[in-house]
Amino acid sequence: MMQLSYPHEQVPDAGTAVKVAPGVNWVRMPLPYALDHVNLWLHEDGADAHGAPAWTVVDTGAALDPTKDNWRRLLSSHRLKRQIVTHYHPDHLGLAAWLERESGAPLWITLGEYATGQLHCAGVGSFGADALIEICRRNGLDESRLSMLAQRGNSYKAVVPEVPATFRRLFPGETVLIGDNAWRVIVGYGHSPEHAALYCERLQVLISGDMMLPRITTNVSLKSDQPEANPLALFLDSIAAFEALPADTLVLPSHGKPFRGLHQRIAELQAHHRERCEVLLAACTTPKTAAELIPVLFQRDIGDPHQVMFAMGEAMAHLNYLHKSGTLRRELDEGVLRFHQ
Repeated sequence: MMQLSYPHEQVPDAGTAVKVAPGVNWVRMPLPYALDHVNLWLHEDGADAHGAPAWTVVDTGAALDPTKDNWRRLLSSHRLKRQIVTHYHPDHLGLAAWLERESGAPLWITLGEYATGQLHCAGVGSFGADALIEICRRNGLDESRLSMLAQRGNSYKAVVPEVPATFRRLFPGETVLIGDNAWRVIVGYGHSPEHAALYCERLQVLISGDMMLPRITTNVSLKSDQPEANPLALFLDSIAAFEALPADTLVLPSHGKPFRGLHQRIAELQAHHRERCEVLLAACTTPKTAAELIPVLFQRDIGDPHQVMFAMGEAMAHLNYLHKSGTLRRELDEGVLRFHQ
């Protein structure tokens, strides 16, 4: 099996474009988190109505002033024709409305991601902060950390202040022509509702979004709008589908460096989640809540509310996976869910 390798070791400076494949350029934007960057992919896309070179970008970055400044520099030399967004998370969709105003470039995205982004931005019903707090309380999170989550309010809207009023829907399996290259939409699930990766057979390049990352594991969380869902099963099924692509595919991920060794990385991720499930199962000889199991899953301090939210989501997703497979039992005790062998 081909081991992971990194053909482009030098990362681009923020807001600059570096060629990684014919017609495809790598742009790196900053993030104010432990995960401190997001990758965007700027494609040559023919010419505009005046004959000037035109460009399509995949993902936009979060709605932050440094990212806007970087985009202003890019837009001074790149006429943006279209923006394709892999999924609704803030570092991918955050600047779509702003970019549309600045450049006139319309948004292309799947329906599930567009609708979810709108609902989170509006904080509607089970997509609001109160629903997040309630599912975390039901899964055993203590009042002090619940209070931290409550103080964040609608944290999504802070970095996705608006979503474009209209969009062009992407469909699973459709082909999107960008310049001379045809890209097939591969929809994946588990990380987000209807995540769109793009594969070009001619180039043997996969723009994987967050579905396939080289060094860190994609966050797979149970969400408050679907408390009985099984996102880990969906994610594992989705990444298994990438095994049909060539082993030497160049993968362009949203975080980390472009890499080869797709099949090896799939196997690593599958093994990681198997091991996490085994650890949880061993810890549940007596009834445990998701909150009690955070230290079992993460051997580091989970202090800030952003990380607490991710950790709770991961713990709940793995426990639901084990429960739905019949490996763990689940009981509701005084309004709190507990899992045991």
